[in-house]
Amino acid sequence: MEFKLIRITTIPLSLEKLLEGQLSYMQSHFQVTAVSSEPKHLEAFGISNGIAVFPLELTRQITPWQDLKALIKLVRYLKKERPQIVHTHTPKAGIVGMLAAKLAGVPIRLHTVAGLPLMETTGNKRRLLDVVERLTYNCATMVYPNSKGLYDFILKEKFIKPNKLKIIAKGSSNGIKTQHFNTEAISVTVKEQLKHSLAIQPNDFVFVFVGRLVGDKGINELVSAFKSLSALNKTKSSKLLLVGPFETELDPLEQDTLLEIELNPNIIAVGYQNDVRPYFAISNALVFPSYREGFPNVVMQAGAMGLPAIVSNINGCNEIIIDRVNGVIIPVKNTKALQKAMSQFLEEEAFVSELKQKARPLIVERYEQSKFWQALLEEYQRLLKTIQ
Repeated sequence: MEFKLIRITTIPLSLEKLLEGQLSYMQSHFQVTAVSSEPKHLEAFGISNGIAVFPLELTRQITPWQDLKALIKLVRYLKKERPQIVHTHTPKAGIVGMLAAKLAGVPIRLHTVAGLPLMETTGNKRRLLDVVERLTYNCATMVYPNSKGLYDFILKEKFIKPNKLKIIAKGSSNGIKTQHFNTEAISVTVKEQLKHSLAIQPNDFVFVFVGRLVGDKGINELVSAFKSLSALNKTKSSKLLLVGPFETELDPLEQDTLLEIELNPNIIAVGYQNDVRPYFAISNALVFPSYREGFPNVVMQAGAMGLPAIVSNINGCNEIIIDRVNGVIIPVKNTKALQKAMSQFLEEEAFVSELKQKARPLIVERYEQSKFWQALLEEYQRLLKTIQ
């Protein structure tokens, strides 16, 4: 008998980027179906990965009527398919997917927590998100926070009992394909052409940020810190490379920040890039001052590409980065500390070189993707034995 595994995310981009390759790997052990929104995008993902798909109208906002319709549609689908395992990622897919799976009588209901928006929320919205999170976990048979920080936070908030909580491998949601994220995979010609097209000079120290350009990622602080850095360090030239899309609806940047990005010739915003490796390859350090994360792929990717990092002291980041070993950890939402760390990177070549030497080896040792996939497969197999 071939077991059925259904994986659910709110948008297909999460399947493509956060879980890249994982569903194809599981396909050799299970009959896998990916469930997500954006039917055309989802269908393209299914074709390119050889995975069955089922479109579901999910939104990233709070939309009760739409969510109810999605819930009813998913319950019907799960009752028809009768999978052994339903595994959800992202908050909206989590609540809809876990509730539907419980109502449909799916025996193994798993939810991965890869960051909690409620950590940065207050008032009535926070209370609502707390209720949703508790309901999601209550419907799940196991919950997998992808970092120790999230594990501790979930227990502290008493969202779930410890026996239903577990970290897979050393953390993360997918590990990192270190062979792919490797500077040797990017030719000298590609690097030189990219530098030339972005007007990056040989002596420029390039700080790179990869991710959504929103307030929650610390972009307002980053741009402000870089502006101060440029004013203070007249002798050493630096560039700030921003790789990622602006999100004007969910969490827009401050007007001053947007203006600085537009007018400062040393800030280069290149938008969303399908392959971020060339941008890591022409940079000297990652700067990632996010307010909240689960287990950020970007920090692992940059490390695998040999970049030391400046990260905020939040879960995930403070597990991948060991302070003053493969990067520097700074207080969250602290522009002054960020500017000071960036200044140190700019001025202390030997210090940066020391951090750089440890960057890749630590990622290879702890977060190799194949090890994560194997650990997750073993977890599925362990759970299947309990229902046979």
